[in-house]
Amino acid sequence: MSEPKGERGEGGRQAPGSPAGRAEPGEPTSAAPQPRPGSRERPLRVSQLVRGANHVLDQRIGTIWVEGEVESVSRASSGHVYFCLKDARSQLKAVLWRADAARLKFAIENGQSLLCRGRLSVYDRDGKLQLYVDAAEPAGLGAEALAFEQLKARLAAEGLFAAARKRPLPLVPRRIGVVTSKSGAAVRDVIRAVDRRFPVPILIADARVQGPSAPAAIARAIAAVARAGVDVVIVGRGGGSAGDLAAFNDERVVRAVAACPVPVISAVGHEIDLSLTDLAADRRAATPTMAGEMAVPVLADLSKRLAQEERRLYRELDHRLRVARQELDHLEARARHRVQGGLEGRRRRLAEARHALEALHPRARMVAHRARLDELGARAATAIRRRVHDGARRFGALGARLDALSPLRVLERGYAIALGGDAGDHVVCDAREVSPGAALTVRLHRGALGCRVETVEPGSEPDESP
Repeated sequence: MSEPKGERGEGGRQAPGSPAGRAEPGEPTSAAPQPRPGSRERPLRVSQLVRGANHVLDQRIGTIWVEGEVESVSRASSGHVYFCLKDARSQLKAVLWRADAARLKFAIENGQSLLCRGRLSVYDRDGKLQLYVDAAEPAGLGAEALAFEQLKARLAAEGLFAAARKRPLPLVPRRIGVVTSKSGAAVRDVIRAVDRRFPVPILIADARVQGPSAPAAIARAIAAVARAGVDVVIVGRGGGSAGDLAAFNDERVVRAVAACPVPVISAVGHEIDLSLTDLAADRRAATPTMAGEMAVPVLADLSKRLAQEERRLYRELDHRLRVARQELDHLEARARHRVQGGLEGRRRRLAEARHALEALHPRARMVAHRARLDELGARAATAIRRRVHDGARRFGALGARLDALSPLRVLERGYAIALGGDAGDHVVCDAREVSPGAALTVRLHRGALGCRVETVEPGSEPDESP
């Protein structure tokens, strides 16, 4: 929705009782018809008519209350809020300036039924009727209650009240933190309850619990006591009116409870009172006394429970020992049987291995090899003698053949060998190989003769045919 221009009071709203615009010099300020030149009436400019209508609305209607259902909510970056109010037959545009919107305790949303206070005016630029709202409240539901429900719905949507976030309380806390007024009855109720049941150290974080400054003080105290090293925190106060308990519905306190690193017990007011802090806490106590009782066990009950657990533990231990002894005996018998059977099997395998080892002992192998060696030696000696005998026989035969072919045997029959050449070792087989006067050595059966050739008589060619 466009933002109208003109004279406005605080936050840009048109000032009550002022016209929508200023009249130009020589122009009438009333919307009454004027004579037209040459006729009985004078026409008005559009802006004159709009300003006149605004003057009439301001004078005749003034400030009014209007009830309707909200739709088409739009929030400008400037902080102004534009919306429509409607019923079954009509709708009316409305605008809430930034300063007025900041004073509301709830947010205007579509579908709400509102009572709006303001002045009617026609916007100069488009001539549309608008309601300039300076205050609003829920129709049928107070502003505080609506703001409470809106904040509750928003925090629930973020998961701050989810059951999955709830943490168990410690069985025996070493130290308890209490956030409340140190002069109030709540702190005394918590101390008495704790001392009566199970005395443990209590750290008190003093904070205002009602008034405008209470939410910030409670949130700071929760953070401080958590940093001081406690196992559980109690946050609360005694009973009071809804206004007295308002600090515990503040978003800052709820977020501080949700962000606390240790479990939180909320003890705000009486049992019938339910605050947003109760929803965000890990546990809710109806009263501060119940919060103290919830934080610690009863010492006598705990001692009794420990004694019972001790007896149960001894019974369980005795039973387990008996079962363990029986299992041990059974295992011992099984082990003895398995060891006995294993030993017998090992003895049998050891005897078999010893027999196999004796069969493979070097002594037996040496005896067998020695017998084999003697046998092979005898066979070798026989073979050698046979081969020597055969060799001697063959050698004798070859010797006889060689002796038969030896030139010396030929010389014994009266033949001679002529040797010539420079070294005297060349056998002369052809008379043409020497010439008269050549020296020859003639080898006889016994001895040799040195001769000189007198004459040479070449013989005929030897017959080389086969």
